[in-house]
Amino acid sequence: MEDSTVVDQQPTNSAYENNVASTPAPTPCYDDLFPALPESAPPRFNNPTLSAATQNMRVGSSVVTQVFIVPSGERKYDSDKFGEGESLRTCQNIMKETNAHIEISSGKDQSLTFLVTGKPNEVIEARRKILVHFQTQASKSISIPREHHRWILGKKGDRLRELEKITATKIVVPRINDESDIITISGTKEGIEKAEHEIRTTSDEQSRKAFERVNIPKIYHPFIMGPHNENVSKMMEETGAKINIPPPSVQKDEIIITGEKEGVLQAKARIEAISKEMEKKCTSVGVEVPRAQHKYIVGPKGSTIQEILAMTGVSVEMPASDSPNDTITLRGPQDKLGNALSVVYQKANSVRTTTLECPQWIHKYIIGREGGHIKEIHRSVSQRTRGVQRRQDQDRRPTGA
Repeated sequence: MEDSTVVDQQPTNSAYENNVASTPAPTPCYDDLFPALPESAPPRFNNPTLSAATQNMRVGSSVVTQVFIVPSGERKYDSDKFGEGESLRTCQNIMKETNAHIEISSGKDQSLTFLVTGKPNEVIEARRKILVHFQTQASKSISIPREHHRWILGKKGDRLRELEKITATKIVVPRINDESDIITISGTKEGIEKAEHEIRTTSDEQSRKAFERVNIPKIYHPFIMGPHNENVSKMMEETGAKINIPPPSVQKDEIIITGEKEGVLQAKARIEAISKEMEKKCTSVGVEVPRAQHKYIVGPKGSTIQEILAMTGVSVEMPASDSPNDTITLRGPQDKLGNALSVVYQKANSVRTTTLECPQWIHKYIIGREGGHIKEIHRSVSQRTRGVQRRQDQDRRPTGA
């Protein structure tokens, strides 16, 4: 791994951009349009759950260090020239704006590792800015009742800014005089999932309908959701209740149920019944699979994991992307684990890699003009080729099924 350290510079102050557009003085505010109910209590974002690292930073030393990784597949194209030019200037600017110290390194797989040191708030803000500049950003629009927007914003937008920092996202709430109920979230996929979950939880808490929190161990959530969300979708259709289950990236046990009281109670009873049944039946087994093969088990957008759950009735738990652990956990009824184990090994070995020694000067002839030769190989032998990577030992690595 090649390391590059950005030299710290004299910090400067920078104002935080307010996402809530200012309006003329005569325009009424959210508090006037949607007064709080007497029995309502202001919600608070669950910071420890959103980010364990954030919680740890708030305890103990005033100077903290956080490490996070930008996978090669999620890097922005404009940051490919790592450690030089625009990337270097970007890191220097972030250090000046946040007063945090940043060290960066690039792996052989072209992933980026960032080591950020500073005060807790400085580290959180630096992480947010780094992800914006170095990781591809997505966007998602969600519909939230306008009368709930004030709870998401908080006093003078404080809650919104806190949520943005914790999730490293950009959240845009409609202006007061805008009739739209659409809230837009921009950021990484994981950050968007976390922000959406917290926003929907806040909205659900403010709903006048019945509201229930059910604490179900995270390991049983896949069985409640079912393959491709079939179980939870059927449950919502039959009870009329809305069920909010945290996505895999959010390490949270609680499931939120809202709707008419009768439907909420029915959904709660079903969820608890599934949890108790799986608690009695479930056992687990660990499987060592090389990290490079994990993506073939996960599949596009987790589709292969859902396929395995549908085929075998067993859930597949993958290690965190930044974890050095290669162990995959299979969980389900004992009599079904054997079949699931076979399927997982089959998926993991569905794609193989072969290394061919090839002098550097021949690479351009193998690739061809504008990749013409490689494309011809694709067509003729139905292989997927990863391309030529520059290495000291001068090799080429084609990958195929």
